[in-house]
Amino acid sequence: MSVFPIQGLCSLIGTVTYKLLAVLMSLFYSFNAFVSPATTDPIKAVDEDNVKMTFAAWADPQISNYLIQREQYVRGGAEDLANAETPIDALVLAGDITENGLYAEYQFVYDRISNSGVKNFITATGNHDIRLRLYSDSLKHFTKFTNALNENAGSDLRVDSMHYRYTVNGYDFVVLGSDKTEFEEAYISDAQLEWFDATLKETSATGKPTFVILHQVLKGTNNVENAWNSSVEGAGSVGDQSDALEEIMNRYDNIILISGHLHQGFGIGTYELVGKIHSVNLPSITIENKDGDDAGNISGIGYMVEVYDDEVLFRARNFAKGEYMPDYDITIDVL
Repeated sequence: MSVFPIQGLCSLIGTVTYKLLAVLMSLFYSFNAFVSPATTDPIKAVDEDNVKMTFAAWADPQISNYLIQREQYVRGGAEDLANAETPIDALVLAGDITENGLYAEYQFVYDRISNSGVKNFITATGNHDIRLRLYSDSLKHFTKFTNALNENAGSDLRVDSMHYRYTVNGYDFVVLGSDKTEFEEAYISDAQLEWFDATLKETSATGKPTFVILHQVLKGTNNVENAWNSSVEGAGSVGDQSDALEEIMNRYDNIILISGHLHQGFGIGTYELVGKIHSVNLPSITIENKDGDDAGNISGIGYMVEVYDDEVLFRARNFAKGEYMPDYDITIDVL
């Protein structure tokens, strides 16, 4: 039985939805056989003797009971993580974990990734996780999901907010999240901005990279105008607090911003240096990605990240197939 049980007023609806999702999955795979990822090119650090931390970076699973085809990529990706030869310290989910923020959707993701063998789950909310319900309900669903995953993994990470800080092997993850319900953007309150600045001041003092997780990109970065294809200024970005966030991050060295939201394949929009900020935009792990180079129009992709004393390697990987994609690797030097 799942340790992420559906409870509260939504229990009946959640249970029915979850069972319906399971039935639809069974029907889907009766006509479309699930193919496990290959094990011939397993996850393995380039330099196992000197790697300080490893983590997988995924975005936008957007799991729902009426979007059946997406499940296979989360399932395959979790198997790929479980087959790793180098232990994986964390799995980062950079938002839009679910399509609608439902308990049943979170539980379905939990059941697919909880036994993937990673040691910590660093999760962020995206617009799909919060946009169709009361903020208090979104917060409850998200924190329950995150805490259950980490408890099951033996991690001591517990969250009570959509923004938080957590340290893995001496390296800090700083997760940002909206402070109220929004549809596409996020609202980062003044209080969260103050917390963010104070937190980065502490983490940057270590001289190590700080990994900032934010679902949406900053305005005018990572090919957002082309990917979002909107005439509205700032569309597809984090929104009104973008300039403030950018200014805060540019006060410090070794800031690596990891986002999702745009559903871009690897290519022109994947990496950009924004002042001093190393901005990495992740493709969707489940949705057919657009606007990439040769890696466009495919699903199941993300990054394996290896952290060393003098550099951070983002190694592109098709987790659903179990193979690296070295043409899209990124190397970030640590100052």
